[in-house]
Amino acid sequence: MPTGFGRLWTAQTVSSLGDGVSHAALPLLALTLTREPMALAVVTAAGTLPWLLFGVLGGALVDRWDRRRTMWVMDAARAALLVIPAAAALLDALSIPLLAAVAFLLGLGGLLFDTAATAYLPDLLGREPALLERANSRLRGAQTAMSGFAGPPAGSALLALGRAAPLLADGVSFLLSALLVRSLPAVPRPVPEVHESLLRQARAGASYVFRDRVLLGLALRPAVGNVAFLVVETVLALFAHERLGIDTYGFGLLLTAEATGGLLGAGIASRLGRRLGTGTALTCTAAVEGLAILGLAGAPNPYVAGLALAVCGAGMGATMVLGPSLRQAIVPAHLMGRVASTSRMLAMCAAPIGAFLGGWLATGYDIRTPLYAAAVLLLAMTAVTASMTSNRRVEAALRAAGPTVGPGHRESEKPLQDSL
Repeated sequence: MPTGFGRLWTAQTVSSLGDGVSHAALPLLALTLTREPMALAVVTAAGTLPWLLFGVLGGALVDRWDRRRTMWVMDAARAALLVIPAAAALLDALSIPLLAAVAFLLGLGGLLFDTAATAYLPDLLGREPALLERANSRLRGAQTAMSGFAGPPAGSALLALGRAAPLLADGVSFLLSALLVRSLPAVPRPVPEVHESLLRQARAGASYVFRDRVLLGLALRPAVGNVAFLVVETVLALFAHERLGIDTYGFGLLLTAEATGGLLGAGIASRLGRRLGTGTALTCTAAVEGLAILGLAGAPNPYVAGLALAVCGAGMGATMVLGPSLRQAIVPAHLMGRVASTSRMLAMCAAPIGAFLGGWLATGYDIRTPLYAAAVLLLAMTAVTASMTSNRRVEAALRAAGPTVGPGHRESEKPLQDSL
């Protein structure tokens, strides 16, 4: 790994710790304002709406902009943004609309940052699949450890000090991340051969995904998964409080159990891909996640619920390493931002559906009903991954991508129709 990767890893580790703090604190902050499931769903869904509105255009912008600069500017902007809800908390002026607005703007910054980071990694490391899997495994492992393992208990503890404390902690983490990213090495930007309008470039990136069966399968896998996971996330705090008798600190520990599994899944992802093949591994993780959520729905106590979330987290952790690594290995550099953002947009646009579905099912039926629905969706996803991202299709896509190249070099660019 080049020196720059260490700084990138450190920046994302620090930022993920802050994310973990707010991931536990925001649902609990919302619960201090309302107990209505649909109101909680609004806050959850707001953070995903930028992907629905600006996802493909964001990818086209990232392919035009300097990717390193995009990352540190977005982190600095999010740090400044979090001052607003922190001040509102100190003044006892927090509200559901304010939390939803902040979630939306944080999501917009996350859209541009995540797309730029995804495109920057193969520019920094090259496109050798094994190297990308190792890098993504380390990044995902650190993200899981910080955002799920260390962050949630810290968020719950900071909330006890005051409602502004976890928001300020997340803002500081964004600021530190921005300073680290700004020190990363610059890499050459691939420039499209033909200068086109932003909309035309965005359409080209979306078309590239929808016309390629493997890339479409890699996009649909997290899209359906996000519907299921947002169904669960929307009601999880309420489920833990009412059905399992878990208090504020215990809820942070419950999220930590999921993160522990995610850390394990990220760590074994490369081995799983080598043993089963990437396609088969993605099918197996979908089945594992579905069965784990089914176990969570029927959990008789917090210990079984924690075990179920840990197993689900392991499946998620492996998926989040294998899928992006494969995409980075087979997509041309000048399309990376648009393809990544289109894929992420499909996943994130599905999330509001899950959030509102979870709120509706919890309101109209039992609090466990959303969990059963999420399990059914994940188990049904195994059929999609088995057909669209089979081992045979994955191997063919890697062969078609051509020889790998080192950092800072461009691979030979084929016309769009020849790459599909």
